[in-house]
Amino acid sequence: MSPRRTRYAAVTAVALAVLFAAGAVTVASAEREEGPRAPASASADAGFARDMSVHHQQAVEMSFIVRDRTTDPAVRRLAYDIANTQANQRGMMLGWLDLWDLPKVESGTAPMTWMGMPVTGAEDGALMPGMATDTQLEALRKASGKEAEVLYLRLMTAHHRGGVHMAQGCVDRCSVAVERDLARGMVDAQESEMALMADMLRERGATA
Repeated sequence: MSPRRTRYAAVTAVALAVLFAAGAVTVASAEREEGPRAPASASADAGFARDMSVHHQQAVEMSFIVRDRTTDPAVRRLAYDIANTQANQRGMMLGWLDLWDLPKVESGTAPMTWMGMPVTGAEDGALMPGMATDTQLEALRKASGKEAEVLYLRLMTAHHRGGVHMAQGCVDRCSVAVERDLARGMVDAQESEMALMADMLRERGATA
């Protein structure tokens, strides 16, 4: 190889090395900014995914109950939207736990531990803030018409308040960017739905 070609090859190798090194630094920096790829089981990311999945499941259950207890199109439409949205979000969160190779239920860890406020004594089945009790769910199953509509709107308003509190906790504590984005979207959507439900309650001569 001629001296000129040798010098060219050497310069090219150095340039490529610099580019690869810069790329490695960029990737490492991005990983630090986005948070760990696989959060620890005791992290806020895992705790939120587990707890909000349970919280969402009850919202889906209540929405299916009221769908069969009223013929009011506005309430049925709201119930469908909530059930569809929260079922999809629940699937995403459970999928992340699978992706992170973490258990969906962590034995020995109370709900809300990741927020520093563990719930150690669930009242009548209400495991987390805003969740309806078993007694309230049974009352919803037995109600019909306007009574069922008002009860559903009240229970779901309380449910959303608790959900917003938990979602904001993830916004403040979670390290995985896509999970924080989901939590932030939950806050916005559920606050909007609470305003809608307040209007629907007033139309029925009731309050939250």
